[in-house]
Amino acid sequence: MAKDSMEYNESSIRSLDWREHIRLRPGMYIGKLGDGSAKDDGIYVLVKEVMDNCIDEHMMGYGKAIDVKITDQKVVIRDYGRGIPLGKVVDVVSKINTGAKYDSGAFQKSVGLNGVGTKAVNALSNYFKVQAFREGQTKLAEFKKGVITSDPRQSKSSERNGTLVEFEPDGTMFKNYHFIPEYLDDLMWNYAYLNAGLTINYNGRKFFSKDGLLDLLKGKSDAEEIRYPIIHFKGNDIEVAITHGNQYGEEYYSFVNGQNTTQGGTHLAAFREGVVKAVRDFYKKEFDAADIRASIIAAIAVRVQEPVFESQTKTKLGSINMAPDGPSVRSYVGDFVAKELEIYLHKNPSVADAMQKRILQSERERKEIAGIKKLANERAKKANLHNRKLRDCRVHFDDGKDARSKESMIFITEGDSASGSITKSRDVETQAVFSLRGKPLNCFGLTKKVVYENEEFNLLQHALNIEDGLDGLRYNKVIIATDADVDGMHIRLLLMTFFLQFFPDLVKAGHVYILETPLFRVRNKKETIYCYSPEEKEAAMKKLGVKPEITRFKGLGEISPEEFGNFIGENIRLQPVFIDKEKHLVKTLEFYMGKNTPDRQDFIIDNLRIELDVVEAKEEDVVVEE
Repeated sequence: MAKDSMEYNESSIRSLDWREHIRLRPGMYIGKLGDGSAKDDGIYVLVKEVMDNCIDEHMMGYGKAIDVKITDQKVVIRDYGRGIPLGKVVDVVSKINTGAKYDSGAFQKSVGLNGVGTKAVNALSNYFKVQAFREGQTKLAEFKKGVITSDPRQSKSSERNGTLVEFEPDGTMFKNYHFIPEYLDDLMWNYAYLNAGLTINYNGRKFFSKDGLLDLLKGKSDAEEIRYPIIHFKGNDIEVAITHGNQYGEEYYSFVNGQNTTQGGTHLAAFREGVVKAVRDFYKKEFDAADIRASIIAAIAVRVQEPVFESQTKTKLGSINMAPDGPSVRSYVGDFVAKELEIYLHKNPSVADAMQKRILQSERERKEIAGIKKLANERAKKANLHNRKLRDCRVHFDDGKDARSKESMIFITEGDSASGSITKSRDVETQAVFSLRGKPLNCFGLTKKVVYENEEFNLLQHALNIEDGLDGLRYNKVIIATDADVDGMHIRLLLMTFFLQFFPDLVKAGHVYILETPLFRVRNKKETIYCYSPEEKEAAMKKLGVKPEITRFKGLGEISPEEFGNFIGENIRLQPVFIDKEKHLVKTLEFYMGKNTPDRQDFIIDNLRIELDVVEAKEEDVVVEE
């Protein structure tokens, strides 16, 4: 080793300013960057950081409305709270450890306590503007990537008190980013549900809730599928809503100080324990905890003074106590839920009867598959030793304990050729591959027994480790990777039916995606462009001019491993799978995957589109990849 490279002296020490540190280590402040295809990608965290400040003002009793406008590149958020003190407008968004939330008297149960939020938004934005309005005066400041570009003096204003923040995420940090409307809708609804009486005017639509978590569960569940009316009660710093449905798995929506804790934490664990205790005490029977919670749909929101989260993105509560000198989260939440739920069941015998029937049904189903489940688990263990269906990765999803765990993903492929190409080009640290053998079974209308009887389904659920719920999920992203043809679409639908039928919480939690791969490669001697649609192909042909070579990829197995690395690496394109809350899930599955009815035949005929440019390119323009 060269002597110069070993020198360690004063010149080796460097101090980064606040913006340099945020831009160099963004993961410490907003989690992963991402392109917007995942709900926890950084661009949504930026929106949340600004919204959280507005919500904190509302919680303190200032401002009953928030105006939000989000376009492809720009976010504008205006609250009507007290407004940032005018003399501190610049400091609040550009000096670390500056803010009012250190004063617990001003913000007793705030979401953001570290004074970093808007600084991170500022540093990671190509354009950032903040403007405060207070008592007929206003102060604004503008920045570019954290560097102030405009700092005019205070001036008079006729605007109502409050704060306006406008920003454009930095495209060099968030490459090819795009906001997905469904994620933003969900975010705004959660804010509305958790702040009953608050009006959020978002992109011309009104988001408002009168009954909080009761409205949330009504919005998240289908009235025809729940087994009894939603149970809803509130206490000091806690609100709960509970029902049971017909779906498999457990479905929870948990919040702390308005923050959606998607990975739960101490409050959710206490809630689950409280439900089990209440049921056992009321029915005077030691039901299995899994039977009690099977098919549960519930929401819990708590307010904690000075909460401790396990990461900057605040997705899992780590606090032990409700307040520094207060009761433990476990005892406070668990005791409240157990007591209130038992009282409710005594007062509502019809609900108690419906809940018991659901629990007994779960108990029977569990016992029915107990024997076959044991044999299936043994087969799965043996299969792991003797076949190569799963090419695993080294880093797995572990609730954020490892920073890279959120990058973990598994590609579910059809056939050996496609899985071979992905396997050779993948990142072995974070990307796993599961190879299907033939088309999966159409499992619509079947019981969970089929998951253990069908070898492909059994091995897949073990590869994902979701047999007993999402707590053990091994990959943050479950990616369906099939060919862009009729057979590939069919396999995709069969897999989505499997997940929606038996593991709907996997989809609802935002873990399932579709891999988008290019249909065409357009190239000349100087440049290669991969195109995902006929429109992109036409644009590429115009850009490259003359007569470029065009390749139509008819299957994943036709794409060489070297090229595949371009599509599953930094430039990966993923389409998240959503459940439209406006549509009845069971009826939707029945329509598409049930018996072939005249209605479905009419739908297929009415929506049939033959796009020859997608199915096959002109023969004289194509060099097919071997």
